[in-house]
Amino acid sequence: MEIRPFRGWRYTGRLDGDISPYIAPPYDVLTAEDKQRYLAGSHENIVAVDLPHVPPKELGPAEAYERAAAELAQWKSSGVLRQETRPAIYVYEQTFEWAGRTYVRRGILCGVRGTELGEDVVPHEHVFPGPLADRLKLTECTKTQLSPIFGFYEDPAGRVGELIAAVAATRPVARAVLNDVVECLWVIDDPDDIATVASALSGVQAFIADGHHRYTTARNYWHRLGAAGEVGEDHEANFVMFALVSRDDPGLLILPTHRLVSGLPEGFSMADLAEQCPAFEWRQVGTGEIGQVGIDTLLGCSPPGTLVFVEGEDARLWVASLQRPEAMVEAAPDMTDEWRELPPAILHELVVERTLAPMAAEELKVEYTPEIPKVLDACRTGRAQVGVILRGIPVRSVVAIASSGGAMPHKSTYFYPKVATGMVLKPLE
Repeated sequence: MEIRPFRGWRYTGRLDGDISPYIAPPYDVLTAEDKQRYLAGSHENIVAVDLPHVPPKELGPAEAYERAAAELAQWKSSGVLRQETRPAIYVYEQTFEWAGRTYVRRGILCGVRGTELGEDVVPHEHVFPGPLADRLKLTECTKTQLSPIFGFYEDPAGRVGELIAAVAATRPVARAVLNDVVECLWVIDDPDDIATVASALSGVQAFIADGHHRYTTARNYWHRLGAAGEVGEDHEANFVMFALVSRDDPGLLILPTHRLVSGLPEGFSMADLAEQCPAFEWRQVGTGEIGQVGIDTLLGCSPPGTLVFVEGEDARLWVASLQRPEAMVEAAPDMTDEWRELPPAILHELVVERTLAPMAAEELKVEYTPEIPKVLDACRTGRAQVGVILRGIPVRSVVAIASSGGAMPHKSTYFYPKVATGMVLKPLE
């Protein structure tokens, strides 16, 4: 890939560099209630611009995007946002806890020359037209990339990692706390340091972890400018802002996305489901009182293709181990072996589509969460009739499927934590 620095716009923040009131998670994980909560902390929070239409699953009214652009312009003119004096790349660090362990994830924010998907930039998810229309309209109005794409890359020699570590040993220019994650930012505007990073990443592919709609939007915007004859080789729209993390970074954490299922007929029982899914060996193993650590251990000791189902007020646990792998070949003959071994693929093809969906009273409803306690609580309170707990997917599986040109099943991975929106904004003109 080809990277390039840019003159980013950043919140001026407080005297101590704290920009906590102004940043937010990416637009696609926020609700209308979330937006109001962040705006209650500061009316200059980035959601005022990045989330003009809620939910962002379709194109909203034109005036919503025009208001967002006007708000952004006002922040720039009034000094809420300040532009770098020189082109820069940024070191970006997130410190967080998960399952009782502390992680530190470090990467760089930079411009990456946009290419067609599968070349320098490799996807693993499909995109949908509604969110693309929303993001494109916002981009056209603001002429700004508001949120980075989260990507990972190979850094076997560790050249980028060495530079990042050296910079991160100094005082950051900005710091924030967002949903218990400590976010820090450093500016690199030395041409030699930038050249070192560019050289190390030349010819290396970026795999999209999160932000497929944002990347596709950037390419759609570039195509639209090109069709109007407005973009040359050096135009800022050629370059897409990424948060790039080494594949070997210990903080590159992929959580499984568990399922909460409702819409099944009254009286549904796991015994009925087990009877209709003979490709699995089924056994009841207790209740959710064993907690997350116990369930994680249970999955870790089980063979590949194992799913854990949760049922009822006492959160009874059922373990389903796939005994007939050939059932996945029959169900998905056009997919690769790596894809057919993914827990979400096994669940969707052999349980959801073939059994649960036909059983649904009206329409099967599936919600998602990366947190096992939320699955157990939803079943205990009756908010979900069935919970499904999945094993996590390693980075190597994402790479294998993406490299083969395939796409992961819907909601397969949850890269945690999300990269924040508002740390740096990238101009597109």
